[in-house]
Amino acid sequence: MFGFAKKRSYLGVDFGSAGLKAVELAVDKGKPRLVTYGFTELPVDVVRNVSVEARDLAVNSLKALVQQAHVTTTKAVAALPNFAVFTQIMDLPVMSDKDLAAAVRWEAKKIVPWPLEEMILDWKKLDIPAAPKDATSGSATMKVLLIAALKNVVARYMEIFKLANIELLSLETEAFSVARALAVTDVPTMLIVDIGAFTTDLAVVERNIPLINRTLDIGGNTLTKAIAHSLNINEQRAEQFKRDFGLAVEAGGSIPKTIEAAFSPVINEVKYLFDLYQGQSRTPIQKVVLTGGSAYLPHLPDFLQTLLKVPVILGDPWDRVVYPVELKPALDEVGPMLVVAIGLALREIVS
Repeated sequence: MFGFAKKRSYLGVDFGSAGLKAVELAVDKGKPRLVTYGFTELPVDVVRNVSVEARDLAVNSLKALVQQAHVTTTKAVAALPNFAVFTQIMDLPVMSDKDLAAAVRWEAKKIVPWPLEEMILDWKKLDIPAAPKDATSGSATMKVLLIAALKNVVARYMEIFKLANIELLSLETEAFSVARALAVTDVPTMLIVDIGAFTTDLAVVERNIPLINRTLDIGGNTLTKAIAHSLNINEQRAEQFKRDFGLAVEAGGSIPKTIEAAFSPVINEVKYLFDLYQGQSRTPIQKVVLTGGSAYLPHLPDFLQTLLKVPVILGDPWDRVVYPVELKPALDEVGPMLVVAIGLALREIVS
């Protein structure tokens, strides 16, 4: 769309509950450069809805978006939603890669909640401070991230992209994509709070690796409905009130109180993750990064910063991407909803 010269480019595709999003980034002088982006507001659920109709809707929506956004590549990376993937950090004795494969499968049998024959397993040795020596054996240990995805879900994604005539290079979880897009270098550990329309994803990220993930069925629409019910108004007007008032720290009116009450499960989970991680690690969470379509709720960063006593910022998923400066206002506006797609497109470009 923007006519940048490039040697290769990649498309990040995010099938979300609030619509389909795609971002194409090219490698230009070793840096990721924006080629084009696009999104639709038509929900495309390719995990929970396994019907042929849902599959065809996903295929046709992807084809249409690729055409409308003038995508120039056929190579794509996609994300599995966090709720469809099982992840677990394991402490294992230091061993060779050959022995590790067998050890991971053995441990997976104990902790994965589905039959292993129905799963695709992946694992990654984590470059984080070594765990203490095992008290029983006295041997050194290492931390390994186990990732398990249902074979039928992976097969469904592969089918959709094949029917859309797009080469699916890889799949990963949304948490990894978001962590890559919002990578920060000033602190080793951060908490990402991704507030979508229907759900909120929380991830404790250490050295850009999501170690703890949570998903809550609370999002921007939850807050809008709470305001509408509290004031007995329609949701369109309630949405405007939400955007106007947000979590005003000094306000004593009913709208901020209603928002705070509806948002309280997210706040409680954030505080729980702070305590949980503090108890498991020597490194405390040092920053909270907000993202997602509802992250721009007025006064939310100040509210959380006062509560948690750590810096709270709005994440900038375009920070590592080169783009025309005149597009900055538009990109800042759509950035929160494109975080996953940006992180996916970055996968094949940045380390």
